[in-house]
Amino acid sequence: MGRLAGKVAVITGANSGIGLETAKRFVEEGAHVVITGRRKDELDKAAAEIGENVIAVQGDVSHLEDLDRLYAEVKAKFGHIDILFANAGLGQVAPLGTVTEEHFDREFDINVKGLFFSVQKALPLFKDGGSIILNSSVAGHKGIGGFSVYSATKAAVRSFARTWTSDLKDRKIRVNAISPGPIETPIFGKLGLTQEQFTEFANTIVSSVPLGRVGQSEEVAAAATFLASDESSYITGIDLSVDGGQGQV
Repeated sequence: MGRLAGKVAVITGANSGIGLETAKRFVEEGAHVVITGRRKDELDKAAAEIGENVIAVQGDVSHLEDLDRLYAEVKAKFGHIDILFANAGLGQVAPLGTVTEEHFDREFDINVKGLFFSVQKALPLFKDGGSIILNSSVAGHKGIGGFSVYSATKAAVRSFARTWTSDLKDRKIRVNAISPGPIETPIFGKLGLTQEQFTEFANTIVSSVPLGRVGQSEEVAAAATFLASDESSYITGIDLSVDGGQGQV
């Protein structure tokens, strides 16, 4: 039997990258998984790639009516939730002097507001003793130039893990954050950089990682699976860095 046998898991932002690889891993470990994402075509492809024990519900986490619809479908199908991986997020390079109100609102709407209400609206369905995992970032505790807004959103996510651990202690619901470092995902292609800028950016990042490479989505999925499983039963409130040492030295 898998480590998540019979569990019901919800993963936001699961149409690609870390969310998709985590959904695959959860299914391999025996979970029933509900995935959500903004782009229906990509979400349907992700569900087909996962293949079994998966339900896809299109939606944008920054739209509360979409979250209501997501959890209504989860309730109708399964009646409860054991695991939530609040993974949906985005980020673009924007030096301080170039940040617009639109840029600021977009990143906070998805990374902070969307994550907050993804968790809040799941609580009525959550079984006591469940596991909530929040996708933060090494950027939340590093001063990376050009990422002031993104970094602030991820620092907020880290704070949520602490406060919600206290809020949910009576229900024995564990809340933990994961802080990936540079991971090879489609988000790298959406940073708003030219190819030359992107190559320079990637080289700079790799030089700051003690392990000397960019990480893989599967490596973050392995960490999420650990935090979702009973193997982490005495772990809550932490920020698990999956960053090749970038944020540690």
